[in-house]
Amino acid sequence: MSMTLDDLPAVAECSVSGCSYNDHSHCHAAAVTIAGAVGDAECATFIPLGPKGGLDKVVTHVGACQRSECVHNSSLECTAASVRIGAGAEEADCLTYEVA
Repeated sequence: MSMTLDDLPAVAECSVSGCSYNDHSHCHAAAVTIAGAVGDAECATFIPLGPKGGLDKVVTHVGACQRSECVHNSSLECTAASVRIGAGAEEADCLTYEVA
């Protein structure tokens, strides 16, 4: 599988208002990493700081997915059309995560 940045799934929504990259439910990080453990796909890019960070415009993609057991994972790349980030087992989880 050969993918470019344009092929990577976008972060369609982030409902974690306490993240420095979140601005009105939109992620402003260049890319997010999905980590965690089996049964919990946490957003490893989550930063709970007051100062806002990230890019001026919303172009966030899933840069890496470490949840190899997810149905959307192929060679550690996310193949979902888009992902949603929100509260789950952790404060910021990939809500699109689905165990194969």
